[in-house]
Amino acid sequence: MWLGDQGCKGWSHVPSLGTLHATERSGVPANCEVNLAETEITKMASDYTENELELFRKTMDLIISSENGFASSTDILNLADQLKTKKMKKKEAEQVLKVFAEDKWLSERNGEYTLHTRCIIEMEQYILSNYQDMARKCYICHSLAIQSQVCDSCGIRMHLPCVRKCFRAQTDPRCPHCNDCWSCDIPGMSRIDSQSPSKAGRAEKSFVLSSRRC
Repeated sequence: MWLGDQGCKGWSHVPSLGTLHATERSGVPANCEVNLAETEITKMASDYTENELELFRKTMDLIISSENGFASSTDILNLADQLKTKKMKKKEAEQVLKVFAEDKWLSERNGEYTLHTRCIIEMEQYILSNYQDMARKCYICHSLAIQSQVCDSCGIRMHLPCVRKCFRAQTDPRCPHCNDCWSCDIPGMSRIDSQSPSKAGRAEKSFVLSSRRC
């Protein structure tokens, strides 16, 4: 049973391993007992039908292959009538997505879905094994990175909280692996904030002058 960001319990009747994992968006630690006796899909198979599981797998495909770790509800619902096991109507698929979100396998925000922290923790090894060409670990914390930023030069990934921690004291953010300029916007930091003091001062002065002209 999942207990939110404070933690989750595993399956008490089988061996488990305690782990500590940070949520991808906020970085808040989540404690979880990970089941070692059953595969992740086997655990889900007892709770969902075959076509529901197929929709979940296709949703996971979209999320993991995306650049930002999200899949739009529109793209997911368009898959409903393409299922090989049994086609779904879009209304039915919407309800299934809602159940996956309530059960903490998916997380929805502004009409887009990503993998919930519970899913990432319990399915990390499954995802790394089955999505070897796409799934990567965070360069900083070494956990599976779904919502992340990627270095344009060397391709390493970092969770958004890890990006903030890595670059918060840097005026010229550079990749911790290849030392090239980090081209992505730093979460919680504007481009002026990440510039040197002299550049930031010139940018502010330029803004004041242009405001006066108006």
